[in-house]
Amino acid sequence: MGMWIGRNRKARVTYGFDEIALVPGRVTINPNEVDTAFRIPRKDAEPLELKIPILASAMDGVVDVRFAIAMSKLGGLAVLNLEGVQTRYKNPAEVLEKVVQAEKAEVTSLLQRIYQEPVQPELIAARVKQIKDGGGIAAVSSIPQRAAEFGAIAQEAGADVFVVQSTVSTVKHISSEYKSLDLEKFCRDMRIPVIVGNTVTYDVTLEVMQCGPAAVLIGVGPGAACTSRGVLGLGVPQVTATVDCAAARDFYFKKSSRYVPIITDGGMSKGGDVCKALACGADAVMVGSAFAKSDESPGRGYHWGMATPHANLPRGTRIKVGTTGSLKQILFGPAEVDDGSQNLVGAITTCMGNVGARDIGEFQQTEIIIAPSIKTEGKLFQTVQSVGMGTR
Repeated sequence: MGMWIGRNRKARVTYGFDEIALVPGRVTINPNEVDTAFRIPRKDAEPLELKIPILASAMDGVVDVRFAIAMSKLGGLAVLNLEGVQTRYKNPAEVLEKVVQAEKAEVTSLLQRIYQEPVQPELIAARVKQIKDGGGIAAVSSIPQRAAEFGAIAQEAGADVFVVQSTVSTVKHISSEYKSLDLEKFCRDMRIPVIVGNTVTYDVTLEVMQCGPAAVLIGVGPGAACTSRGVLGLGVPQVTATVDCAAARDFYFKKSSRYVPIITDGGMSKGGDVCKALACGADAVMVGSAFAKSDESPGRGYHWGMATPHANLPRGTRIKVGTTGSLKQILFGPAEVDDGSQNLVGAITTCMGNVGARDIGEFQQTEIIIAPSIKTEGKLFQTVQSVGMGTR
């Protein structure tokens, strides 16, 4: 398996969203009659059911309390970053204004200074309570080193879901500088669902699932604002990563009878990308930049990754995505732009109807072809005029 890249060294060929296409089915279904529900398993209760299989990334330019509430009411789930400005500052709006107004050459150093302010535990509880009081589902995240501390606070405050997220997640983490998180113990001790990420390989995903999480995030470095692939050279294109990790999920289910959903995280800015991720085996997707364009997002048309403010090695950048419409428009339309970045749910249901999939499980069985010309074939005028599929 793989191709020779030099003497005694082989490498696998891997694929991203732009290199594949989905094949229409033999039977088509009315898009209004397909089921897009996504269920997050819970220990002592019925699964937490979302009407749509879409989560908003735990990024400060995307999710705040207001956004989390709005996303919940529209049937999805937004994750609040417990190590962002929402928990470091009592008035995060003032801080976000500085980020938005900063000159391009100064923004990284500004973010590094902003994120040096310590997280205030009382603000963790306050933000969770605000989301719950507003009628939203409270999902929050932290890095593994702070998960035990922040998880207890968030759970006590009434959080519904806790996400343990890092650039690369493994069960076996070696460090002499700090105590590593015992992932299995953490998942066992938490009463609420724990989502863990990020992974991109079969073996690691299987090991993580054996620790008892409710779901696993898939993806290293594909986000629009992330530069990890350039800075560190790490990453696996999302199609291959999703297919490999879906295989781990299916094997684990056969072995244990416990189904652990996978959530493809990053690299999807348009409806077609989301459809491909689901068809490749994802149970849901996590999206950032598409939602950063919404009226409700706190970044006001700007977006930056969680690793951007790293004190020594920033692996992200602030990008301008602009504001194109409401969160409802981005999820359900009506679309006012022609690039596929609005009405994501409409794209999913229409695609499911065209491949003949009644639910996400059937959608995962869609025939996939390698098609590197799928976005350019016959699209010369769109490309030249930078409209429709010619936009980037």
